[in-house]
Amino acid sequence: MRYIVIGAGAVGGTIGARLHQGGHEVLLVARGAHYEALTRDGLRLITPESTETLHIPTASGPVPARDDDVLVVATKSQDTIAALDGWPSELPVVCAQNGVDNERTVLRRFERVYGMCVWLPALHLEPGVVAAHAYPYSGMLTVGRYPQGVDELARRIAGDLSKRGLVGLAEPDVMRWKYGKLIGNLGNAVEALVGHVPGMEQVVEQARAEARTVLGKAGIAYSTPEEDARVRGHKVEVRAIEGVNRGGGSSWQSLARGSGSIEADYLNGEIVLLGRLHGVPTPVNEVLRREANRVAKEKQEPGSMTLESLLALIGERSAT
Repeated sequence: MRYIVIGAGAVGGTIGARLHQGGHEVLLVARGAHYEALTRDGLRLITPESTETLHIPTASGPVPARDDDVLVVATKSQDTIAALDGWPSELPVVCAQNGVDNERTVLRRFERVYGMCVWLPALHLEPGVVAAHAYPYSGMLTVGRYPQGVDELARRIAGDLSKRGLVGLAEPDVMRWKYGKLIGNLGNAVEALVGHVPGMEQVVEQARAEARTVLGKAGIAYSTPEEDARVRGHKVEVRAIEGVNRGGGSSWQSLARGSGSIEADYLNGEIVLLGRLHGVPTPVNEVLRREANRVAKEKQEPGSMTLESLLALIGERSAT
């Protein structure tokens, strides 16, 4: 079985590297300067315990497919459709992404779709380089068939992931875990907008409280932080890497790279959408979605907004 990792950034690069180290055939798909660096120099994987350069086959787009190919999509949600363009619809697709809309979107074009809940703190800012900050395992990846169930392929993927540096779990209700992760990811926009400043947690908790209300009204089950902590235990603990400054998570990194886009529509925007469908106001998540998109389009640096400005905008939206 060949794993084709589409989007070999922080998450995809780490997954591809660990599968490669575990003896599996891997093809990384990347773009631009990152693709050129991977092709020329290989993937430099930095972890708390080591630095390795791995020479993994790399492509810049679709290649002739094989019957034993598995597509692992690790792009941001806003890039999912474009990333899968040109790949045969009979191939299985694993959505190793934040948010909960990718699986439904992909199912329109591909028959076999798998959700993956990703707990993998990593950094990708420099072409050809990925830093995975967790120890003793780089990440915990829960996989299951979408919309529900565990089949032989899901069990095999979980087993393959577990062979080197990752914890793979097969879970029949994987979307419940992804909705729990979604609540946790609502703070990504706050971190990207204002950085780690005193008082930011107030906004994060407000966004999460809105989400819990909305999901309850919609009848959508989600995992709790207590469940998440119990399953992870001490397997995936963030550690510092000498010489590597992990400024923030995936949304922070989008601003730091100046990519021009951000995944807020599929994180905070998912709560806004559900709120509108079920008649629940979500002013905090709406402001975070709107402002994160604005800052990304303007290519401002992470932390460019003050907490006071953000709170004022939320107050204005809440009053309308």
